[in-house]
Amino acid sequence: MKALILAAGKGIRMRPLTLDKPKVLIDVAGKPFLHYVIENLMKAGFDDFGFIVGYKKEKIEDFLKKEKIKYKLIFQEEQLGTGHAVMLAKNWVGKDNFVVIYGDNLYSNKDISKLDMRDKYNYMFGIRDEHPERYGVIIKKSGFLVKIVEKPKDFVSDLVNTGLYKFTPEVFDKLLKVGKSTRGEIELTDAISLLAEEKKVKVLEVGGYWKEMSTLEDLEKTEKFILEGNYLD
Repeated sequence: MKALILAAGKGIRMRPLTLDKPKVLIDVAGKPFLHYVIENLMKAGFDDFGFIVGYKKEKIEDFLKKEKIKYKLIFQEEQLGTGHAVMLAKNWVGKDNFVVIYGDNLYSNKDISKLDMRDKYNYMFGIRDEHPERYGVIIKKSGFLVKIVEKPKDFVSDLVNTGLYKFTPEVFDKLLKVGKSTRGEIELTDAISLLAEEKKVKVLEVGGYWKEMSTLEDLEKTEKFILEGNYLD
């Protein structure tokens, strides 16, 4: 099974730790953070990994060689959005269903295992949050995505998008249709919205955990979480 890991960012908010390495390789509890991401994916049955790389890509390749896993590096010269990153993997994906995951996010292998890699549907994970206005908010009905509302000013739901997805190759057709957003990027969520209009996106809720590594404060919390052994659950 294939998993596409997005790892091209510069990690500006994590400086000075990212001055000499990508954010995904920051040491957390004695190992590069990416080690835990891959470990949980492998526990969930994934054995073929694609990596969208950019900033200091050679460091990621050195790490992957040491990990001795099957991998494909896909270079993103310009960071033009998550949708653009996924589009670059079209040839690698081929006709297979695949998972998309951020390299600086950690999810439990039990949650990843909930994704049905064989069916015709796309999937996304949501989690309940006290501050949904900070995220893309999921509106669902009967288990299917209705729409995603980005950082709503008024309350519409407390279920937020975690950025863990399973896609069929159909997502590439939708990405070609959406064009660039007002930010000048190709947004993955815009393509997901087109799939949702055809009732092709199912919503699952996180039962284990979701850990982000966006700030130095996140690093401290995540390291504590891993040292306590909670990431193994």
